[in-house]
Amino acid sequence: MSKITYKSILVIICFALTFSTLNSVAKEKANDPYQPKNYVQLKHPEWSKNVSIYEVNIRQYTPEGTFKAFEKHLPRLKELGVDILWLMPIHPIGEKNRKGNIGSYYSVKDYYAVNPEFGSLDEFKSLVNKIHDMGMYVIIDWVANHSAWDNPLTIEHPEWYTKDYDGNFQPTPWYDWDDVIDFDYNHPGIRKYMTDVLKYWVKETNIDGYRCDVAGFMPTDFWDNARKELDEIKPVFMLAEWDSRDLHKHAFDMSYSWELHAAMHELVMNNGKFYRLYEHFAHNSNTFPRNAYRMNFVDNHDKNSWEGTQFSMFGEALDACIVLTATAEGMPLIYSGQEAGLDKQLAFFEKDEIEWKDHYLFDFYKSLLHLKKENKALWNGKFGGDMIPIVNNGKKILSFAREKDGNKVVVVINFNDEEAEFEIKSNIQKGDYTELFSKQKVKLTGQQKIKLPKYGYKVYYL
Repeated sequence: MSKITYKSILVIICFALTFSTLNSVAKEKANDPYQPKNYVQLKHPEWSKNVSIYEVNIRQYTPEGTFKAFEKHLPRLKELGVDILWLMPIHPIGEKNRKGNIGSYYSVKDYYAVNPEFGSLDEFKSLVNKIHDMGMYVIIDWVANHSAWDNPLTIEHPEWYTKDYDGNFQPTPWYDWDDVIDFDYNHPGIRKYMTDVLKYWVKETNIDGYRCDVAGFMPTDFWDNARKELDEIKPVFMLAEWDSRDLHKHAFDMSYSWELHAAMHELVMNNGKFYRLYEHFAHNSNTFPRNAYRMNFVDNHDKNSWEGTQFSMFGEALDACIVLTATAEGMPLIYSGQEAGLDKQLAFFEKDEIEWKDHYLFDFYKSLLHLKKENKALWNGKFGGDMIPIVNNGKKILSFAREKDGNKVVVVINFNDEEAEFEIKSNIQKGDYTELFSKQKVKLTGQQKIKLPKYGYKVYYL
């Protein structure tokens, strides 16, 4: 055995002192209120880094409107390129004060049960297993803000609900949601109950998370704690139906880009201000944390049911707007039937089946979603590249680049209702690309002339 030399002892002492100093500095920085810290402190599931999302309206998806009937669509959705299947609420629907003949999914009669119109609990579990077997994920819609009037909790725990001036149950104030009544999250009882039932569905059925209805109506600290307890079971994915940076800190992976939808609609249908698009992306870049996911869309059940179809909302500019939702920072959403050219508003309180047909939008979305999955520049949050504006001399021309680990995407969109010729100028655009839709090989220099038809677009990638 070799002797420990005086020199080696000094080295060990120096190493220990250095480590101690570094550890002390790290602790000091962690406790220093002036040191920058990561705002998003939750950890996104690893699988969420390059995924897209699809909203499933089980009731309207098939003639049967069941879990079992929906299963036959899974191979088609896998081919389309979606990864997260978000199922609209699967619970029994209240009968008291019901709207329409079969009511709203968002009037929950029993949080621990499955809507018998959709199938049994075992059939739901079977659907979840099949989705997982195909390499996809499933989240369910969760209605924590209110329940049906005939939910047993109204009898078992009436103190868990807000009351009107006369002490009676009430819908959420100021809304016309007459078929539901409002919970009061000032009571710890409803907080524990709702957290326990959220955990139940993850444990019992192995779902991968939740889309949380009107998430901003409930205290943020409720969601913060619920996420913590859910992640102790498995890494979950949480989508907030809301538009707030604070929900991203501990609770939610993703929130809605309501403003992007509004800005695009106003621009192409009402001759709105083009600069509103810039304002959205400036707000998103400077207000929301870098690692927050935003959900981009041209349609969802709220828009379709109450405002119009994808075609009536965006007209001839629909494809251009879809390109933007799929290539801008954020995660693209497809609503049930969009890929089949859904051109009617689905009734919300009645049976109103989707007509399935071959449509160009299937391959259109497929190209965009597969590019997103394969090209790191388009990945979600910090896994992908920042949106970098590219200067152009055109009117109503949006041009930007995203770059990550040698992957690059350059997007140019003409939001005019006429042909436009213009120049883009930026060093970031330089490179040898393939254009996504034409498959042409294109060399971009630092100063490039481009001509696009009305509402035309180019997506270059390398």
